[in-house]
Amino acid sequence: MGLFNFLKDVGQKLGIGDHNPKAEDLKKSLDSHQLGTDGVQVAVKDNKVVLKGEVKDQATLEKAVLAVGNSQGVAEVDTDGLQVAQKEPESVFYTVKSGDNLWKIAEAHYGKGNGDKNNLIFEANRPMLTSPDKIYPGQVLRIPPLP
Repeated sequence: MGLFNFLKDVGQKLGIGDHNPKAEDLKKSLDSHQLGTDGVQVAVKDNKVVLKGEVKDQATLEKAVLAVGNSQGVAEVDTDGLQVAQKEPESVFYTVKSGDNLWKIAEAHYGKGNGDKNNLIFEANRPMLTSPDKIYPGQVLRIPPLP
């Protein structure tokens, strides 16, 4: 898929002290979501996280990107070394703005009158999202294609 950009100063803070997360902290956070990324290797080069290995499907790859990318100190996530066993359509990535909620985001991406599709967005971002009401400006979400 390539290279994904994130807001470096926004997101979950990992570790103690500075805003430069360590590879082992990012890997621990990634594994805590139980996405099936046990075989994924995590490396950090400056503000860029490099993911290598294999995941079962596109959704797992995208969730892995969000799990590490929405961490403070991460500006980019590189997935060129990450292989997908089962190909499927890619999602769109969206950076939350002030005043956004999942309903508004669903209508913006799926068309007016489709705000009720907000649950698709919520489910596509689980387990990183624990509540549809807990999104914040600067957070990156995946917007899956409509089935």
